[in-house]
Amino acid sequence: MHHKGDDGMVGLGGAPAAPEGLPQAPSATKSSASPEGGAEDAQPRGARDTGDGIVPPRKSRRRGRRGRGRRKEEARKEAAAANPEPKPVRKSPQKPSGQKPSNRNLSKRPGAADKLYAALDLGTNNCRLLIARPSPEGFKVVDAYSRIVRLGEGLASTGALGEAAMKRAIDALRICAEKMARRGVIRSRTIATAACRTADNGADFIERVKRETGLSLEVVSTEDEARLAVAGCAPLLDKACSSALVFDIGGGSTELIWVRMDGGSDARPAIADWTSLPCGVVTLAERHGGVEVPEDTYARMVGEVSGQLSPFLERMKDGAGGDASNFHLLGTSGTVTTIAGVHLGLSRYDRTRVDGVWISPDDVQGVTRSLLAMDYGSRAAHPCVGQERADLVLAGCAIFEAIARAWPADRLRVADRGLREGILLSLMEADASRRRRRRRKRRRRSSPDAGGNGTM
Repeated sequence: MHHKGDDGMVGLGGAPAAPEGLPQAPSATKSSASPEGGAEDAQPRGARDTGDGIVPPRKSRRRGRRGRGRRKEEARKEAAAANPEPKPVRKSPQKPSGQKPSNRNLSKRPGAADKLYAALDLGTNNCRLLIARPSPEGFKVVDAYSRIVRLGEGLASTGALGEAAMKRAIDALRICAEKMARRGVIRSRTIATAACRTADNGADFIERVKRETGLSLEVVSTEDEARLAVAGCAPLLDKACSSALVFDIGGGSTELIWVRMDGGSDARPAIADWTSLPCGVVTLAERHGGVEVPEDTYARMVGEVSGQLSPFLERMKDGAGGDASNFHLLGTSGTVTTIAGVHLGLSRYDRTRVDGVWISPDDVQGVTRSLLAMDYGSRAAHPCVGQERADLVLAGCAIFEAIARAWPADRLRVADRGLREGILLSLMEADASRRRRRRRKRRRRSSPDAGGNGTM
């Protein structure tokens, strides 16, 4: 077995034998054959008296064996020189488990398309994980996980995360950590949003998550959240329009981003302006109620959100967002996907039919009216709503209606994608950029014009 630092060579210990032919030093010990110490002690050990004089001692067997050993060693070296054996391969020391591999080790791994990336988004209402590998189209999903944890439950009234809510979130995060470890994810980004941003004990919760799950959650700003939402939804923007309003209705906040697309079909959308409203489906439902929602309660929710939208709307009217004559809406959230599923009459939610579908604001109004006419039990029994969203869906409809009134549009595109997809794309693009830079450096070093190979 190879150990750290092994080089395949074995050292020889002990001092070398004295060169043959030099006389041995006289022994200081009396001969055992002559205990009295007679004249025999004056002659070399092993000498024989033949009567004609002293005969030198014969070479010992020990010296003969040593000579044979040297001859065998010389023969072995000659054979090795004629048929050299391959040198042993040095193994790199193993990295401790859990340690991120270095760029040097990554270069020895399979190609970029075989690497797995993970994006985790812990929001006020949901915990979502996406694991994917790069592909020519962007990425291919390998594994996904989503659970409603309601981390922000009671946050609006207490200002802190509750113990039961934190326990639900940690249970979900532990499953996410196990999935990432089992799949062998090499790069990941794990974020937390509004609930952890605003809670008094948000930082303590982040430390607890690290201790109990090993995940290091990054509390992102509202600006970063808006940027990631646009990055995740960008493929669904209609490049035939000059601009679009992207909105993400979350559990504790709502992000609105005005993007321009006047750079051509190949240009990336540019963020012209954005805002974050301090209300989401959880906080709005807790303030106004979500189980029983009569018409007047719903109207109050729409009015509250409209008031929070006013400053952003005024900026748009002043031309901060550029030309708003040719635009469309793009919504990314559980609220918008639920509305689309109800509108399509799905017997069970189907992401492949919902993601990217176009609907009109009139279609949304029709779904909202039907949901308002249902009681809580009927909403919970609907296959595209379910019990976990039954007390939140009308608060989400109220947020969307306020947005649609402020920015009347003919079309709405539904996105069952958002922060996680934005994280994955940004991680993969960053790695691809680093690989391109390394290739350019290698080409410059190998170029004859790079210096060092020319003549004086």
